[in-house]
Amino acid sequence: MSLVSTYHRLGADHVVNEVVLDEGTIRTRVAQLGVTISTDYAGRELLVVGILKGALVFTCDLVRELQIPLHLDFMAISRYAAQGGTGKVRVLKDLEVDIPGKHVLLVEDIVDTGLTANYLCSLLSRRNPASLALCTLLDRPELRLAELPLSYVGFQVSREFLIGYGLDYQDRYRDLPFIASMNLT
Repeated sequence: MSLVSTYHRLGADHVVNEVVLDEGTIRTRVAQLGVTISTDYAGRELLVVGILKGALVFTCDLVRELQIPLHLDFMAISRYAAQGGTGKVRVLKDLEVDIPGKHVLLVEDIVDTGLTANYLCSLLSRRNPASLALCTLLDRPELRLAELPLSYVGFQVSREFLIGYGLDYQDRYRDLPFIASMNLT
């Protein structure tokens, strides 16, 4: 199926400006991340924590590439504007498992300012995991406000507003099989 027919089928033909990362490129990079993570955690069991909703697609594809024993859990968060600040993070769905002594891989769709990921890493670190690593599909280092170690990065991207492969605009377009810049006009 061509990209044009995919846009049309998904009702996104007027929204997609340009495909930034196509399906094949994403699939190849996720497989590479899977090999690297599996190597790094060989002989250990991993708890993979995906952040809903944005990282759902990436998390599911990533765990299928991992060749190590793992458990999967999800967290849901909300970020809301605080008066005079950059926003507060609220946990809407917490982990269902305890993590003391476990090797935890936090999976994000995109890290830009780093504030949300920094909050989550701090929160999970206080729960005494054996290790905590951060994996993101997309990284925007030029927007970083909080420094944090990214252990695994899929791609670095620019400031463009992106949709697809879990990324949304008003909770739509997460189902696009590629990542595209959005036509905001």
